[in-house]
Amino acid sequence: MKLRSQLFLSSSALITVALFGLLLGMFSVWQLSKGQNQAMTRNLAIIDASLGLRQEMGTQVILMIADKLDRDALKTSDARFQQWLGKASAGAIDDSDRQAVAEIGRAYAHYQNLLKTPLAVRRQLLNNDDFGHALRALRDRINAIQMRYVEQMHSAQTMMRERAWLITGLLGLIGLAVLVIGFITAHSIARRFSQPIEALARAADQIGQGDFQVSLPISQAAELTTLSRRFGLMAEAVQKFKNSNIAALMAEQRRLQAVLDSIDDGLLIFDRHGLLEHFNPVAQRQLDWHDQPLGQSLGHALHKPELDEQLQRVLQGKNLEQALEDLQIEADGETRLLAYSLTPVSHASGHIQGAVMVLHDVTKQRTFERVRNEFVLRASHELRTPVTGMHMAFGLLQERLHFSDEARETDLLRTIDEEMHRLVRLINDLLNFSRYQNGLQQLDRRPCDLEQLLQQAQQRFAAQAAEHRVTLSVEVGGALPEIDLDRLQIERALDNLLGNALRHSHADGQVRLQARRQGQRLIVSVEDDGEGIPYSQQARIFEPFVQVGRKTGGAGLGLALCKEIAQLHGGRIGVQSRPRQGARFYLELPF
Repeated sequence: MKLRSQLFLSSSALITVALFGLLLGMFSVWQLSKGQNQAMTRNLAIIDASLGLRQEMGTQVILMIADKLDRDALKTSDARFQQWLGKASAGAIDDSDRQAVAEIGRAYAHYQNLLKTPLAVRRQLLNNDDFGHALRALRDRINAIQMRYVEQMHSAQTMMRERAWLITGLLGLIGLAVLVIGFITAHSIARRFSQPIEALARAADQIGQGDFQVSLPISQAAELTTLSRRFGLMAEAVQKFKNSNIAALMAEQRRLQAVLDSIDDGLLIFDRHGLLEHFNPVAQRQLDWHDQPLGQSLGHALHKPELDEQLQRVLQGKNLEQALEDLQIEADGETRLLAYSLTPVSHASGHIQGAVMVLHDVTKQRTFERVRNEFVLRASHELRTPVTGMHMAFGLLQERLHFSDEARETDLLRTIDEEMHRLVRLINDLLNFSRYQNGLQQLDRRPCDLEQLLQQAQQRFAAQAAEHRVTLSVEVGGALPEIDLDRLQIERALDNLLGNALRHSHADGQVRLQARRQGQRLIVSVEDDGEGIPYSQQARIFEPFVQVGRKTGGAGLGLALCKEIAQLHGGRIGVQSRPRQGARFYLELPF
């Protein structure tokens, strides 16, 4: 039988019993009210008639003892007495009622004989007791019938009360029966239908835990049987899908493992708690790990607690406050320098699931940079003295030589002077860069009005911008706080950025010098609409001696100096550019 049919039959049976009990109670109450109404009507009619008889009897006695006998009134009262007696006789139902009314009639007949001679009665009223006996006899008969019907009313009321209690008890039994039947029906339905549903819920829990060996219930309800069958089919389909999905995941994991193991850089993968989950063979060789530090924190595995602090900041979605220094590792009796980066791994919903650390061995590169810096520092020092002497000697020579403006010698002297100035600037740039690279440059921090600094930079390059027919503007987003800076170093960085922007801008182009506040940092940017920088070259433009683009000039140290100045202030420099869409260089400075 179907589930809805069983529920319909159970509900119908319960409603039928309840409706039958309600109809029975309504019929019993109606019968009780009808019987009580009939009994009260009959008794009240006879009692009303007896009261009328007593009233007329009293009226007749008053007329008899009055000073003046009123025969007409006496006859009228006698007629009304007969009427009341007729009503009492008509209201009599059983023989006892009729007998009581007949006794009143006989008593009144004797009393009426006396009323036929009212004058004789009036003269003998004090000496003759016949009138008094007749009057008392009539009164007693009327009182007797009144008391009888009053008792009948009490008896009827008692009987009705008993019948009411009986009906109440019957309705209570019917209600109890409905309650018991409803409880039994509900219990039966709940037991019959809840057990298969609970079994299906347990089966769903097993499937959710990966156990597909489930036992499905068999129910008498067709719908639950169909549900169990379809649930079993679903479990089989899920098991097949899981098996195929696991195979695909295993293949994908092996493919990903091969990719991670084949890259040239070391790779460390951490979970959301900062514990090591995986590392590739390159990282194992770089870090000289002979054991398996999986499940450990990075600081514990490398004995560098500061790495845990950096990793936790990345896992919390925060930026690292300063540039990462090279990681120094002692392995196989040698010192290795590893440059590293930390990147969070985010879910599609946005929350961070872990982090990835990429290690790149820069030992040879740092050695080369150190040698190069030392060479540049020594060479610039060695070159500065003779070049300065040559420049001074050439200046004296220019003062003694006099040629006309159109002479070839004048052009040659001017060219030599420009190249001498260029050579001096190059040597100064080399010296400055060497001081930054070797940590010799110190900052002279003082409170600085950044907006004023930008306005002054605009004024310094106004003539050069006009020469290139480029519009140079300053844009400040809101009020900027005062910040402690080395004014000379920041001006040098801005000059390099503005010079590059003007050199790579088209005629009638625009260069914007912008500043705004972002959290606890100030962002200073130089934006142009020139030729732009290809993405493949953007990672190298901040390296020394690197030049990109068609328009080159200098030794390629300008952006490298800007990077050193930004890092020395605790900030960083970045670029946003696309080919033929201009470039935007920005400095992030903390305050």
